[in-house]
Amino acid sequence: MTISPFSIADTTLSSRLFLGTSHYPSPQVLSDAVSASGTQVLTVGLRRLQPESGGGNSFWQRVQAMKTHILPNTAGCHTAEEAITLAQMAREIFGTTWIKLEVIGDDYTLQPDTHATLEAATALTKEGFAVFAYTTDDLVIAQKLRDAGCAAIMPWAAPIGTGRGPLNPYALETMRRRLPDAVLVVDAGLGRPSHAAAVMELGFDAVLLNTAVAQAGDPVRMAKAFADGVAAGRAAYESTPMPERAAAQASTPTVGVPFWHAP
Repeated sequence: MTISPFSIADTTLSSRLFLGTSHYPSPQVLSDAVSASGTQVLTVGLRRLQPESGGGNSFWQRVQAMKTHILPNTAGCHTAEEAITLAQMAREIFGTTWIKLEVIGDDYTLQPDTHATLEAATALTKEGFAVFAYTTDDLVIAQKLRDAGCAAIMPWAAPIGTGRGPLNPYALETMRRRLPDAVLVVDAGLGRPSHAAAVMELGFDAVLLNTAVAQAGDPVRMAKAFADGVAAGRAAYESTPMPERAAAQASTPTVGVPFWHAP
């Protein structure tokens, strides 16, 4: 299925599916899943990857061979200061100004600290970073992240790794409607291709996921399934779905049609 391209951080992408790189059964499965998905963006955690070390270097070379855009992330940070420092390190190591900003506020739910996220985002955009800000579905925070100059706002659908799908579609739909010109990417909580299709039908620009593919029984087939779900959801959004109605309405006109009743 052909999918319309979109622009993010001055880059045009033909795939609207971003993938993470952790928890795969093997590096080869990761490579095959990336290929099957058609993704053009991979996110890599700097805390989990040290390119200058032995094992890390091997993994980094494999990731580079996939010929995708690298989106380093600040996973594991709990303060704005930590995230800013890690972003600066990532820029030097990976040679990109792209950064997926994560500042965790609660270790149990992995819910982002939105206030610290906004603080770090404001500082990093002033340094020239293209900030992809992981946040909740809070509209007011999303508006402030947009005003801070973030390249993309990335609300969760549900807590990281839960696979429960969009818990508050109304909040996501409202965010899309209220921020029509912002790049919005649903990040975290998607577990099935139908979840990805559902948020894409709301008009989101892309989705980012990791666990749903990496920990599937067949990650490669699941990666392709998610790619299909994303494409179907986007096509549905662009096709303008029919309006919902409170009452039934027959698709075949009944005016003038004789009705026969059994005696």
